[in-house]
Amino acid sequence: MPAGGSYEGIARPRGRGRRRGFKPGAAADGDMHRFEDMTVGFSETYGDHEMTEAGIIAFAEQFDPQPMHTDPEAAAETGYGGLIASGLHTVGVATRLMVEHFLNDSSNRGGLGIDDLTWHRPVRPGDVLRVRHEVVDRRESGSHPDAGIVVRDVEVLADDGDGEAVVCSWTVAILMGKREP
Repeated sequence: MPAGGSYEGIARPRGRGRRRGFKPGAAADGDMHRFEDMTVGFSETYGDHEMTEAGIIAFAEQFDPQPMHTDPEAAAETGYGGLIASGLHTVGVATRLMVEHFLNDSSNRGGLGIDDLTWHRPVRPGDVLRVRHEVVDRRESGSHPDAGIVVRDVEVLADDGDGEAVVCSWTVAILMGKREP
């Protein structure tokens, strides 16, 4: 926990997302996403998480204590021209949004790896983050006959009031259980 023992000031995710390509009723057991439901092209966008100055500083003080993340005055003197969120904070917020809006409603058995993690532009206080993911590949698992591997491209989107832009992206592979082995 940050100094003081609480995460006060760290904004909580809000709102629900929208699903494209999901067929209602396709996941017969409680609307849980399973391997069979993850067709190439399946895409969802969800979130909203507002990044606050207090939240950026609280995260950075504990996990990435660099001046551009912890000290607004020092950050103003950097090439960034002001306080920015740690890239790991951005990934953490995106992960939280994916867990709340996708992974907890799926037969996810765990991640197999992340490739091509890229930060495209800094995230600043006031930016509202959302996550978009799209299934780009799927295949049977050679070692788990009751599961398959789903590969998704993930983009973290930030709206700074002037429009939405991709601020971070990566490709992730997860193991998902099948409805029937």
